[in-house]
Amino acid sequence: MSDFRNAVTSMPARERLAKAPHGAKVVIHATAAETNGAFGMWETFTPPGKGPAPHTHTRETEVFRVIRGIYHFQCGDEEFDAPPGAVVVLPPHVRHSWRNIGDEPGQMFAIVTPGGFEQLFMEIEASGADAPDEIALIEARLGIINDETLAINR
Repeated sequence: MSDFRNAVTSMPARERLAKAPHGAKVVIHATAAETNGAFGMWETFTPPGKGPAPHTHTRETEVFRVIRGIYHFQCGDEEFDAPPGAVVVLPPHVRHSWRNIGDEPGQMFAIVTPGGFEQLFMEIEASGADAPDEIALIEARLGIINDETLAINR
């Protein structure tokens, strides 16, 4: 595992804002570039009924902690609901998805290891990508296999 030697900080009112493929606001706290590849860290603020399409990471493990709301997760053949306080670890190479099933906006804190996937949110925000084929190009470069993308490209 790579190490890094400088503190990484994310201060209130100076957060880096980004956007998830499903339109949710994302706040980036740490990037692979800042942690010498060790991890990326962010928070996602998910409107009711929203979440990513089923997808598979080919590089990283994701860790989520539910802060607000109730999220429904699918990981391979497993399905479960995660209330505030729940921690969910999703392995690489296993198809998964999640969505906010509550009536209020949800919030999750996330870490990915190794880092790099957080770049997706930053690139969507910077490029203004909102069409599935635009997002698919970014995902493919980052090793993400998205079910919606597969359907579009068939």
